[in-house]
Amino acid sequence: MNIYDQAIKKHREWKGKLTTTLKMPLENKNDLSLAYTPGVAAPCLEIQKDETNVYQYTSKGNLVAVITDGSAVLGLGDIGPAASLPVMEGKAALFKRFADIDAVSIALDTKDTEKIIETIAMIAPSFGGINLEDISAPRCVEIERALVERLDIPVFHDDQHGTAIVVTAAVINALKLVEKPKESLKVIVSGTGAAGSAVIKMLYQFGIKNILAYNKKGLLMRNKLNEYDKLQKEIAMITNPNNVTATFEEAFDQADMFIGVSVKDLVTKAMIKKMNDKPIIFALANPDPEITYQDALDAGAYIVGTGRSDHPNQINNVLAFPGLFRGALDVRATKITEAMKLAAAYAIADCVNAKDLSTTKIMPSVFDHTISTNVAEAVKKAV
Repeated sequence: MNIYDQAIKKHREWKGKLTTTLKMPLENKNDLSLAYTPGVAAPCLEIQKDETNVYQYTSKGNLVAVITDGSAVLGLGDIGPAASLPVMEGKAALFKRFADIDAVSIALDTKDTEKIIETIAMIAPSFGGINLEDISAPRCVEIERALVERLDIPVFHDDQHGTAIVVTAAVINALKLVEKPKESLKVIVSGTGAAGSAVIKMLYQFGIKNILAYNKKGLLMRNKLNEYDKLQKEIAMITNPNNVTATFEEAFDQADMFIGVSVKDLVTKAMIKKMNDKPIIFALANPDPEITYQDALDAGAYIVGTGRSDHPNQINNVLAFPGLFRGALDVRATKITEAMKLAAAYAIADCVNAKDLSTTKIMPSVFDHTISTNVAEAVKKAV
């Protein structure tokens, strides 16, 4: 069987990936009176006196909601809330496996931005954090920003910021090998939606200023702001500093790095051959990248990263979000800040030892058990 047939068999066999287990025993009347009535009234009253006691007496401090509306699921697109649940359960499973965080998958049957914001705000008291997932752009940005302002628990849209963190970690280690200063780089980014916009913003914060951002309409430019939505305007204001008018193909001339979070087969070998010495190619479209791993190497790419697990240098969000939330929950952070995200990126990069760092090893394995711990510690220090 191929991977898809195996996945169907497994999901049917197990009927999903999540279950609920008990921490307290429920074997006799005394257990029942402690876990439920009448004993449960005591912690309720303690929380009523001081709401922060909810972290002492309930699971809230280690519980994250993984929430979607099913509008932008993986590479599948708008498949609806019910069809999104296998992905949400998978995300919850990753939280548990890599950071021992309990997570609940929630699919909302609406695409109305205000309804989503209101619904999440109303259920937020049950959770220590909110992980937004697979919500289409630009609504995902509006939803996240509104909830960040409204709630006193971490709210994080992984498709945006998880991607940005792992891409920045890959850039940090790639630059160690190519020995180019970040300030001198010319970087092309394909895709300015949720992931692409967050990647661009984080790379700009990291110190890369000469970024050319492309989407299906072409190069973002500051003299076209009236044509863009709010998110595109923000990206246009921090990219293309020299106001060039290059086509996508022309942009590769003397470029140092390409980052793709867009569509397959967008980049050709000829484009890579026009780049500067030791070009870096991160083709992250899933499941099929902007250029295949082998084609990029054949064209002269020095370092190639993809989102796939069947090639070296997998740039995968699971390296970021479990440890990020672990650190945030441990210190009861009320927000995920830019400093926390950048600290996470450096921590991921540092998980590759200097002696192991190579063109085919710029990212740690997702099964490296030290990653979540190291990221969590770095995040706590940033807080």
